Amino acid sequence: MEAAITRRTPASAAARGDRPAEGHGRRLTAAFEALEAFPALSESRNRVLRIVREDRTSTGEVVAAVESDVALVTMVLRMANGMASKKRGKVASVPDAVEILTPEGIEQLASRAEVFDFFERTPAWDVAPERFRLHAVATQAAADRLAREIDYPQRDELLTSALLHDIGKLVLMHAYKSYPGEIHGQARNPEERVHRERRELGVDHALVGGVLARRWGMPNSLASAIERHHSDDATGQAAMVRLADMLAHYGHSQTVDPKQLLRTARTLELAPEALRSLMYELPYAGNGKRNVDPCPLSGRELDVLRKLAQGKVYKQIAQELELSTSTIRTHLHNTYAKLGAQDRAQAVLISTDRGWI
Repeated sequence: MEAAITRRTPASAAARGDRPAEGHGRRLTAAFEALEAFPALSESRNRVLRIVREDRTSTGEVVAAVESDVALVTMVLRMANGMASKKRGKVASVPDAVEILTPEGIEQLASRAEVFDFFERTPAWDVAPERFRLHAVATQAAADRLAREIDYPQRDELLTSALLHDIGKLVLMHAYKSYPGEIHGQARNPEERVHRERRELGVDHALVGGVLARRWGMPNSLASAIERHHSDDATGQAAMVRLADMLAHYGHSQTVDPKQLLRTARTLELAPEALRSLMYELPYAGNGKRNVDPCPLSGRELDVLRKLAQGKVYKQIAQELELSTSTIRTHLHNTYAKLGAQDRAQAVLISTDRGWI
């Protein structure tokens, strides 16, 4: 795939002052290598170090601190995948990576990280890291809200792919000095910009990002979501990232294509009414910490609790799950005990607050 990309890159960029056509392959390869040292915001790195050095470190706090910066996310995922066993498989989410590396390992990684300060220009990247970080975090927030709206199961992996979805832009930015300004030209929205990338460069940032993710040893599911998040036939996680990306642009008062918004929402079986509500609420959403502690409830206990949260009574829940009413009562009794809840309202509140339902 990587070799195919370098062959497909045409000479059109050379007319804008980039290297001759035969140098594009080497230029992209050099850009891939340059991303090895993509800097983290110094404040992000320092927060991670403060948290992991505390006497009682919360896994959720470590994850939130790492996820505040794309450079830290890539470092943690690459290291975790280098340590992952064949039995466990590749690591696709930051919570899993933090679990493998431990706070001590995270501290060692963060201590070695390249950093930049917003008030001090970095020659190789200028302001690109901060612009990129802000959009990545906004897209993750939109993906998180969307996942809760449609009850998406692979939430942690989705939030990681949302953070990394535009990593290919950094490659193209490093490879072509005309990117993105002259390449994108007068393009008004994400779809038009991707179209111009394909026309002018022969590739787009999504495809390049997928190649980079695989080059870094990340799982194919993650690479595929990055690679396909601008595809018209995107489904599953790629479609989730695509819609979250558009919602992030919308939340920042940038132009998006309404037809593409609706089309992608329908792919995810999200009704127009729900999409309108989400678009209205998202700019006002809080930035509370995501709970990544393991859920103590079984799958069936979660099924029962979700229906209880919908306002259904024992008899309705029993009929829908094809269980007896006494079994439903037993599941809820166990649920209350595991959560330390006094009643159904408290159990629903605890589970909702922690992101389990």
